[in-house]
Amino acid sequence: MPTYAFVTLDVFTDRQFGGNPLAVFTDARGLSEAQMQSLAAEFNLSETTFVLPPNDPANTARIRIFNRTAEMPFAGHPNVGTGFVLAGQGRDDQGRLRFEEVAGLVEVRVSRDASGGLTGAVIDAPRPLVLGPELTTAQVAACASLVASDVVTTAHAPVQASLGIDFFFAQVTGEALSRAAPDTAGFQRTSVETGAGGDRLSLFLYARDAEGQTIRARMFAPLSGTFEDAATGSASATLGALLLSQGSEAHAAFQIIQGVEMGRPSLLAVSALRAPDGIRASVGGGCTLMFRGEVSL
Repeated sequence: MPTYAFVTLDVFTDRQFGGNPLAVFTDARGLSEAQMQSLAAEFNLSETTFVLPPNDPANTARIRIFNRTAEMPFAGHPNVGTGFVLAGQGRDDQGRLRFEEVAGLVEVRVSRDASGGLTGAVIDAPRPLVLGPELTTAQVAACASLVASDVVTTAHAPVQASLGIDFFFAQVTGEALSRAAPDTAGFQRTSVETGAGGDRLSLFLYARDAEGQTIRARMFAPLSGTFEDAATGSASATLGALLLSQGSEAHAAFQIIQGVEMGRPSLLAVSALRAPDGIRASVGGGCTLMFRGEVSL
């Protein structure tokens, strides 16, 4: 009976029991897609990653990412965490890794402390910013147990955006962000009304401080099993790109705080810049190892 090793870690935090938990199967050769999906459902985390040999030997690995119900083309904390784990196995090249994924090639740069110990990683999203359909303030309110007047539209309307995976973004007041809660029926109605998102309709709510560089955020995706996410790296990077697109600056940087309401505070560092092919962004943060184990199938 084949045995597969895994590790778990907390991502976008510098301490255990914070951030977003992740499971990484460091050698997934021999696992079928159905087994990967079953293992992700069994772990019951927002995502689980499976490391495979790359198609191109110039790259580090091919990474498959599964949430509780489906495979994902790209995600943030799975890449940050998987890069951290593989670098700990000596699989980085001078602190860099390249992951082949459904959405494209993901560049990872690990960070170390003064003694050389790994502390975290930064990833570059695989695609430039693409905008999609908008939601009404009433639809946002229905999804998040709010009222339409809680939604702030001075910077942008609630809109779908992507750097490789789609999210809807809506700015809300700080008070509304604290009392928001996912409403599954509202998500189901909105998914039918818009035809966008399907069972992966994901809503990223955020509130900005007076200076605008520090952001508090929450992410709800109940239709795919994630009622709330402790740290959503792909959405945070996309928000940085979206906010940069609203002005004329060449680049921007943000600190995003997420997971506080869940008791899993997370800190994500986001940077966005204007590139020849559009607006691109990166996201990074700390990682802390938790468990090691194996599964026999």
